[in-house]
Amino acid sequence: VQLQASGGGLVQAGGSLRLSCAASERTFGGYAVGWFRQAPGKEREFVAFITSNGDYTNYGDSVKGRFTISRDNAKNTVYLQMSSLNTEDTAIYYCARLRDERWRYHAGRARFYDYWGQGTLVTVSS
Repeated sequence: VQLQASGGGLVQAGGSLRLSCAASERTFGGYAVGWFRQAPGKEREFVAFITSNGDYTNYGDSVKGRFTISRDNAKNTVYLQMSSLNTEDTAIYYCARLRDERWRYHAGRARFYDYWGQGTLVTVSS
C-alpha cells in the first residue's frame, strides 16, 4: 500500500488548507486512517483519526475545533481540513493506516500504524 499526502504549502496565520491522503489500493476504504505531524526539533504528534466508514473521529487537543478529518472511500482518499492556522501548526504532516480498527482507542500512538505517507510540509507565516 502506498499513501500519498499532498496539499501542503505556505499559508498566513488565520488561513486554511486542505490536505489529502490518497491510497494506491481500493482496500484503503476498509482501514482507519490517522494524521500526524512533526515540527522541527519536536516529536511526532497525533493530529486526527477517522474510522474506515467515517463514523468515528478523534483529534489531538491542539487542533480540536480547528481541524476536520473526513474521507471519500470511492476516491480512496482521506482529507484534513485545517482552519484558523497558526505558526505552531507548521510541520510536516503525515497520513498513516491503522493496522487494525479494533485498535481505534490507540489511534494516537504512531506504533499502531503500519503504512505511512511521505509527508507534506505545511508552513504557517505570522
